[in-house]
Amino acid sequence: MPAVHDSVERWLYGGALLGLIGGAWVTMGLLSASAYAPYFSHDFAGIDVPWSVGARLAIFVAGWTLMSIAMMLPSSLPLVTGFRTMTRRASFVSLLIAGYLCVWALFGTAVFLADAVLHELIEVTPGLNERADLIPAGLLLAAGLFQFSPLKYACLKQCRSPLGFLIQRWRGGPRPLRAFTVGIEHGMFCVGCCWGLMLLMVGVGGIHLGWMLVLGAIMFMEKAVSWGRWITMPLGGVLALWGLALLLRIPGVPLPF
Repeated sequence: MPAVHDSVERWLYGGALLGLIGGAWVTMGLLSASAYAPYFSHDFAGIDVPWSVGARLAIFVAGWTLMSIAMMLPSSLPLVTGFRTMTRRASFVSLLIAGYLCVWALFGTAVFLADAVLHELIEVTPGLNERADLIPAGLLLAAGLFQFSPLKYACLKQCRSPLGFLIQRWRGGPRPLRAFTVGIEHGMFCVGCCWGLMLLMVGVGGIHLGWMLVLGAIMFMEKAVSWGRWITMPLGGVLALWGLALLLRIPGVPLPF
């Protein structure tokens, strides 16, 4: 009987995660084909709609969180599954995921505010709006160079060792609070190693399923596949050279977005 119960629990666990991730992808796909797609992009700050900053922020962060579920949560499944095996409590797993997504939502808030400041800067700086190519070039260059940074590798080290990460942190304090805290800590390391690539989604315009699939697959391989570490530097080189070529306005170099 316990074996049957464990089997049912595994199916429920798998179905819940598949529903969460799959639902996020389906929702993003529907939004990308709708008239509401610009409201989840970096252009939202410049769209003339009679909404408060708070309403704009809430809409953008909602879309950003959905994108994080679709793109980032799959790369954290080894840690989530290991945590479920350790705790055997669905409620603790939910709290872990909630803490993880809170960090990505906070990062989305920072992205929105920084983008709003950038729009204001473009409006008040003569000639800057004529060099719109600086934004994708700068994002590519920043994302590429970050692939070589010590911070990238320090955070990736934590993400690539889910069992060690859990053993070090699953101790002390009320267990529900600890589960939420572990999710927050994992989210911080996840943002620390993936923020550069996720910022490319801002340049893309927020909802672009092709870029979501490519970048999501890359980040999954970097974090969850044993040979993923071998793609980090080559990818950084490609992105940095692409961005530099755009900055230098080399003929024939395509814009990424």
